[in-house]
Amino acid sequence: MHIRILHTTQYRYHRPVTFGRHQLVLRPREGHDLAIARHSLHIEPEHVVTWVRDVHGNVIASVQFPVASDLLSIVNEVLVVRTAPFPARHLHSPFRVDWPPRYDALEASPLAVYLTPQYPEHQGEVRAWLAASFAPPADDAEGAALALTRAVYSGMRYRRRLEKGVQSPAETLREGSGSCRDLATLLMEAARASGLAARFASGYLHAAASIAGNASTHAWVEVYLPLLGWRGFDPTMGEAVDARHIVTGVSHHPRGVMPVSGTFDGAAADLAEHTVTVRTSQEPAAGS
Repeated sequence: MHIRILHTTQYRYHRPVTFGRHQLVLRPREGHDLAIARHSLHIEPEHVVTWVRDVHGNVIASVQFPVASDLLSIVNEVLVVRTAPFPARHLHSPFRVDWPPRYDALEASPLAVYLTPQYPEHQGEVRAWLAASFAPPADDAEGAALALTRAVYSGMRYRRRLEKGVQSPAETLREGSGSCRDLATLLMEAARASGLAARFASGYLHAAASIAGNASTHAWVEVYLPLLGWRGFDPTMGEAVDARHIVTGVSHHPRGVMPVSGTFDGAAADLAEHTVTVRTSQEPAAGS
């Protein structure tokens, strides 16, 4: 499957402002099941881009702006190719992982950060919700991760939020709703409270909204399972991720993989407009 992604972010200001360093987490993570066939990044105003790889293995564009401007425009266009069948749960049957999972001693140290709550002050609320809402199947860690995903999906209502930042798990539980990032944060913290190593994933979802051109970026969670490795789970959909999910960044904390982050020298009132659109389309394979 060949998927084309066009992601446009624009900030318009009432007057020219100067920009601090910006970090862009927009380049998909390549691997055995995904390859980048084409990628272009167009940015205004005048700028200097330095590509780096962060501690989680994400490819980051670090951008400096030497001039002031009343417009910041970032257009990310990429064509990705799924290079192998996406793993289905039935393919994992011979490698069923016991619940709760036991992590190998060699993996314990690098997994420690993915087992540590990022909102420790809200662990009481998260554990209370788990006790009331989550019944893991016996001797099946992958099934438990899926059951936890479906518990978030069935218990929380998706709500597209325009406000910046991510709700805390306690806020999402109190509101009973949240954006995809809020639901992913709740799932990540609930998984860790259950003994599952989990990390936050940001990227794109090729679905009806993005095909229509009125989507934004998406977020979900990856859980590490012995033998099976990192497996994605989407609480907004209540399912394991599939070939439509295209990850650009993973981190132990949601703030680590914001698609666009940075500063400008001015007041909040200087910002006139902020728009984000994501459009995806499926393209025929070369030669077909």
